[in-house]
Amino acid sequence: MDFDLTEEQRMYRRAVRDFCEGEIKPYAAQVDETGELRWEAIQKMPALGLTGLQVPEEYGGAGLDTISAAIAVEELGRACGSTALSVSAHNGLCCGPIVAWGTKAQKERYLPLLTGGQHLGSLALTEPGAGSDLAGGVTTTAVKEGDSWIIDGSKAWITNPKYAPVIITLARTDPQAGTHGFSMLLVEPQADGLTVHPPEKKMGLKGSPTQMLSYDEVRVPLDALLGEEGRGFHQTMQTLDGGRVSIGALSVGLAQAAFEAAVVYAKQRRAFGKSISEHQAIQWMIADAALEIEAARLMVYRAAWMKDQGRDFSKAAAMAKLMASEVAEKVARSAIQIHGSYGYSREFPVERIYRDQRLMTIGEGTSEIQRLVIARKVLQEF
Repeated sequence: MDFDLTEEQRMYRRAVRDFCEGEIKPYAAQVDETGELRWEAIQKMPALGLTGLQVPEEYGGAGLDTISAAIAVEELGRACGSTALSVSAHNGLCCGPIVAWGTKAQKERYLPLLTGGQHLGSLALTEPGAGSDLAGGVTTTAVKEGDSWIIDGSKAWITNPKYAPVIITLARTDPQAGTHGFSMLLVEPQADGLTVHPPEKKMGLKGSPTQMLSYDEVRVPLDALLGEEGRGFHQTMQTLDGGRVSIGALSVGLAQAAFEAAVVYAKQRRAFGKSISEHQAIQWMIADAALEIEAARLMVYRAAWMKDQGRDFSKAAAMAKLMASEVAEKVARSAIQIHGSYGYSREFPVERIYRDQRLMTIGEGTSEIQRLVIARKVLQEF
């Protein structure tokens, strides 16, 4: 399925796939077992622009369009869910906001660090008592004191903080201003009063670190403000729209990996005197998976295209993320079913893929939140 991809996009997909086949996929089980990303591979990523997909070239990035970025994340997801999630978050949730709203000085300070292959950036939104309800639930505060902001609070389920040279932090800077009372601040992890807690013990995506953060009178300079004061909530919503395209692409990659493993296994495994791929029950699962992956990929590409056209892509992103994440769950389940008992074994990749995909309907807005976003947009349109 080429969706009228340009020759440049097709060539980029081939290059990223070749890299993933050699440097990422063979080590995916090891990453899952050890809980550590393969930094030998990440350090090679700048050559393909993977650590700065949509960062301008002057700061070490690749300056790619959103469809090319989605292609890259899909290929990473096809190879290793943990690596894909950390790289996706790095690009969309940390590099993206700095590119969009950073001052020239902020870009010069952080983007070369982020694109160099030695670090992965982080964005701290979620809190122990605030996931979907960011507007009402965020209690982390930042108060001006002299030439500084003083940050107090905590964040939970944050991706990449132990690898980050900078953690973008959403804080409440005006408790009386509702959604206009939030700001984004650039916080360096070595700041006094900031504690990065050990990684959570998770069901899947074990190589992508998910950590809690505690801010105890963390002092950052006034010029650590990212974008305009009071615009943090709106910046967050824009960032999440872009992130949903990326998580949709990652979901398609996971689904594609499970699908390919299932088809190969079905052609090899014999039962009742013939390959199980010749049994109609198996063929229907394969047909449904092929159909749904194709549809999900098209929805991701459409949302990415709309973003590149400068159009309102919020509904399209929510649809793509919802569709792709739920397809990934269904396809991964069917892949295990096709493998039978072997699918339940850690010796086969579909067991890991099933665990990894489970986050996709939760992170970057749950499926329930995506349905709310879609419904509200549809009702507005009418």
